[in-house]
Amino acid sequence: MDYVEPKVARNMPGMRLALTMGVPGPWSEAAKEIFRIKGIDFVPVGQVGGNQNKDLVEWTGIRNAPIAVYNDEPPREKWTDILALAERIQPEPRLIPDDPAERALMYGLAHEICGENGFAWQRRLMMVHDAVKAGMMNDSFDVLATDYGYSEAAGDAAPKKTAAILRLLATQLHEQKTKGSDFFIGTSLTALDVYWACFCALVRPLGDDKCVQPMPDYLRRMYEGHDDTVNSAVDPILVAHRDRIYAEYLTLPLDF
Repeated sequence: MDYVEPKVARNMPGMRLALTMGVPGPWSEAAKEIFRIKGIDFVPVGQVGGNQNKDLVEWTGIRNAPIAVYNDEPPREKWTDILALAERIQPEPRLIPDDPAERALMYGLAHEICGENGFAWQRRLMMVHDAVKAGMMNDSFDVLATDYGYSEAAGDAAPKKTAAILRLLATQLHEQKTKGSDFFIGTSLTALDVYWACFCALVRPLGDDKCVQPMPDYLRRMYEGHDDTVNSAVDPILVAHRDRIYAEYLTLPLDF
């Protein structure tokens, strides 16, 4: 499947999904997989990470990815809104628990992965912090620094915050294992399992043999990182869970 330019996609019907091209951006990968699990066809629209993406902004008012645009409905960029849209269009298979307590737990843990000041947010701060310390700031890092509210203090605090979230997620999986479940919530796949599988790349990216296209070397180095605080918090159960979810439910990253 080839990417469609925003100026072409804006005149097409159905679901259009703007995705970051050439890199396994976790928000983009998760959105793509949620639609695929539900069997919702979409047209992939090209977005360039760290770029102004003028045609995309002219159409949607948004520079980043992912962005889901369904027919004439407003563009959706937040992970919660994209998930809700997918669940409305195709209710089955359910990715949001029906039980209120399980639903609240799922959204809470998913926010710790995807949301503001969550796992991915802190990892982005770490990447900018490393670039600042190495004297390697460029336009792309400047964009990240602005988007994620970077400061020296935020960069210094990010590894500890990242590790705390990793330990929280590992604890949840261990508790589920004692109940005989292989999933984060309940006894079946939820969006939380999908989010973690895709976002795990920010500490343990899949090998190139498990990506349709090789992951750019510079990005692999950034994702893997070398921070002892974070590395010590990557419980093997987190990586094993990622591997199983990919093997049983997801397509491989960078497939177009």
